[in-house]
Amino acid sequence: MAAAASLVAAVGTVAGVVSALDGADGGDVARPRVTRSPDLLPLPAVPTATSTSASPGPSPSPSNSRTAKGKPKPAPRTSAGRPVAPASTRLYRHADSQVLDWVRANRSDPRRPLIESRIADRPAAVWFADFTPDTITSRVRAVTSTAAREGRVPVLVPYAIPQRDCGGASEGGAPDIAAYDSWAQKFAAGLGSGEVVVILEPDALSQTECLSGGQLADRYAALARAGRAFKSANPRARVYYDAGHSDWNPADTQAARLRAAGAASPASSDGVFTNVSNFNRTSAEVAYARRVLAAMGGPASLGAVIDTSRNGNGAPADGAWCDPSGRKLGQAPTLRTGERGIDAYLWVKLPGESDGCKGEPGSFAPDYAYDLAD
Repeated sequence: MAAAASLVAAVGTVAGVVSALDGADGGDVARPRVTRSPDLLPLPAVPTATSTSASPGPSPSPSNSRTAKGKPKPAPRTSAGRPVAPASTRLYRHADSQVLDWVRANRSDPRRPLIESRIADRPAAVWFADFTPDTITSRVRAVTSTAAREGRVPVLVPYAIPQRDCGGASEGGAPDIAAYDSWAQKFAAGLGSGEVVVILEPDALSQTECLSGGQLADRYAALARAGRAFKSANPRARVYYDAGHSDWNPADTQAARLRAAGAASPASSDGVFTNVSNFNRTSAEVAYARRVLAAMGGPASLGAVIDTSRNGNGAPADGAWCDPSGRKLGQAPTLRTGERGIDAYLWVKLPGESDGCKGEPGSFAPDYAYDLAD
């Protein structure tokens, strides 16, 4: 299916994400960023509470239920009643996020136990979506060093490529390629020496229609340099490149872009990621990721990671993309998927952060979170 891109790897999805942004003191503070993704029809730059659009859909994920103190906890189950594997204890949960802020401030809210146990207690990605070269090393290091002390693996999302989102709702990033190269080097300097997963620039290889031929070549080269910088700085870093998702670009098209950006080389890459902020079912993304990897022609060691944060019920049949009803949490985050070539299921988009219809774009919407978790 051909899709006109609009933003972060999800067909027609506007997404807020956890982000380690600069505070007034230059510290590591979690704040939302807004992103949006491809659709067959033009979308408003910022959706309103009544926005709807016809587009392919995304997918959700499971969670555990909380019980009274002293009683044994039953195995967590999906909405269909099937047991769901618990989240890997090796993945890192960032201690500063909107959902945790809400949980701390609303201890008596009847929605709190479910939201806390099924979303807030799960590990999720930490986004670095602002271009602040003076503090990026220290802010990345704050996350990686804390994770290392806990013996856990953080998932980091560098999101500062020039002409990000083709000037859409998530516009921003570095002013030019040279500035991005410098920022990426400084990002690499904060990666430490422990295991870390890097989700490199969502949408950067799926949404390129705003770039001239020369600009696209520059982007490919910059992403290749960034991947090499990350893996050179920390050989245990696992770097994954943007493969969009199964309802966006054809596998062969995406594979050609990935090769041009260095994703087929183990010097820069460990493989690809799919479904960021989207709702497509895991089975569809597994099949698509395998097609992309095969078309790339890289070594057999390359794998894929899939965002399962909201794909438990798959994409809505009507193509709704903005906080669509009836979605559920997907597979719990884990580094052990049991699927050949699939290295991890991750929550890259934090569930409960609004696409812009059930709250301000990127804000935490407790009713939406509760619906996803219930």
